[in-house]
Amino acid sequence: MLIGYIGYYLCRGNLPASFGLLGKEFGYTNTQLGLIAFYSEVFYSIGKFVNGPLADKLGGKKFFLLGMMGAIVFNILFTFGSSLTYFIVIWCGARFFLSMGWGGLIKVIGSWYEPQRHGTIMGIISINFQFGGVLASLFAGWLVSLGLGWKAIFLYPALVLTGILVWSALASKDSPEEVISGTTFGKGTTEKKTVMKNNSDHGGWATVVYLMKLRMFQKLLIFSFFAHVLRSVFIFWTPKLLLDLGMGNSQAIYNSTLFPLLGVIGTVLLGWYTDRHVSNGDRARPMIYMLVGLVLTEIYLYYLTKQPQHELLLIAIIIGLSGFFLFGPYSMSAGALSLDIAGHERAGTCTGILDGFGYIGGALGVGLGGKISDLYGWSGVFLVMTIFSLISILAAWLLSRELRTHHSKNYSR
Repeated sequence: MLIGYIGYYLCRGNLPASFGLLGKEFGYTNTQLGLIAFYSEVFYSIGKFVNGPLADKLGGKKFFLLGMMGAIVFNILFTFGSSLTYFIVIWCGARFFLSMGWGGLIKVIGSWYEPQRHGTIMGIISINFQFGGVLASLFAGWLVSLGLGWKAIFLYPALVLTGILVWSALASKDSPEEVISGTTFGKGTTEKKTVMKNNSDHGGWATVVYLMKLRMFQKLLIFSFFAHVLRSVFIFWTPKLLLDLGMGNSQAIYNSTLFPLLGVIGTVLLGWYTDRHVSNGDRARPMIYMLVGLVLTEIYLYYLTKQPQHELLLIAIIIGLSGFFLFGPYSMSAGALSLDIAGHERAGTCTGILDGFGYIGGALGVGLGGKISDLYGWSGVFLVMTIFSLISILAAWLLSRELRTHHSKNYSR
């Protein structure tokens, strides 16, 4: 499943890498390129709302593989386009199928590992989309350096994902019971309570209603919204930003990998830390400290992009540091915190709502990023992102209070 979700990103992270070539080939502005990203983020959000609960009903593995198949088909279809409308429609279809991956993955992972290890395990599992983003950018950068054109950025990742699909279908299992009947592996030797009791009568829409009434979940939704805004701007626009500031196309794509690459370190570090050093259930407090670091990097990026002469390598490195500070808190929201709240039985629904709401923010972020960069330059983008980061810190602080209150009422007896 880990390799499988990395494969998902080969057919997702290729779009930002193509922006420079699409802009050159068709004369698109950042605002027009942002429309492809904006509408596809909206469809990804819709897919999260729809597919999360379905993953809980139909099984994680089936949904995971179905999403792969759809991503392959739509990436190939993308290469037949020549108009902005066509690109928007096809990429919306691709993102709908790509939205099936995470809910299916977390459903399976929750069945394989005991609750006491959720922070560490989800930190490691979250590497797949960050490392997948790195590989997608490196692969796309290599294809561009060969002079193969924008179509190759979509065709070759689809071919690679086809091979991963076959391997995932043969090798992955939904739960340990499919390997050894009656095993208790993954259930833990001691019970770790979730906010939603696993034996409670919640299912389907009842789960959705229950979650939406939880004050803790409401704060997590707000945080997820702004975290997705920030991540989507960095993910979609970093290659084009570096290109606009004067870096070569393939070099801009290569250097954009620093953002998810350093994000891997931040994610694993935060997951490990919260499992070992957070005894009161408050995983949000360490998230706040990392988000403060994010604000500082964004202020520095605002300053660097305002200068008449741009230190391109330094800008790329600071963007990488932003990934270190952002990806840990971002991954915690739809990873360990989701499992803490809903358990693996309803993880698909929980992450579906969180990511669905979050990617509405992601759509807002990529749309604003393109528009603001055209009107006010990239320094204007980083100024707005700094404001959003401060709001995310406030949301994380409110979430921290809810987590501490819940723990004191239910565990300190």
